[in-house]
Amino acid sequence: MAWSNPQPEFPESALTKTVEIYTDGACRGNPGPGGWGVLLIAGERRKELYGGEPDTTNNRMELRAAIEALNALNGERQVTLHTDSKYVMDGINNWMPGWKKRGWTTAAKKPVKNQDLWRDLDRAASRHDIRWNWVRGHTGNAGNERADELANKGIDGL
Repeated sequence: MAWSNPQPEFPESALTKTVEIYTDGACRGNPGPGGWGVLLIAGERRKELYGGEPDTTNNRMELRAAIEALNALNGERQVTLHTDSKYVMDGINNWMPGWKKRGWTTAAKKPVKNQDLWRDLDRAASRHDIRWNWVRGHTGNAGNERADELANKGIDGL
């Protein structure tokens, strides 16, 4: 059973067409209890989201964070999405086009792992103009550090 903090969608206005997003996933054990965290910034507005699942993997929580962030936006936005996950970055930028051409199978003709979440991310991302940005985790980047804190809060709330 998944848990997340209920908050209304990030509203659309002329001032919030551009959104900066920081996402992170965490897992205590892999698999084990996991959490995801999101920090959305639009102008002076900030919104935080988090949630968790009792039995999951870190990769699933990294994907869930990006999905929840993009789904929280009302209307089409220009987004800079920061993640410390090479898995998310490689998947969205390198692997996904091939997976889609091959009917969501890998080059080795095996089903894509976490296909349900990759498909959700593909749908969520298609509604926005996104610049994907990888950041090194745990190096003092304030947005990334806050997303990490929120991901751990998601685990703590289970």
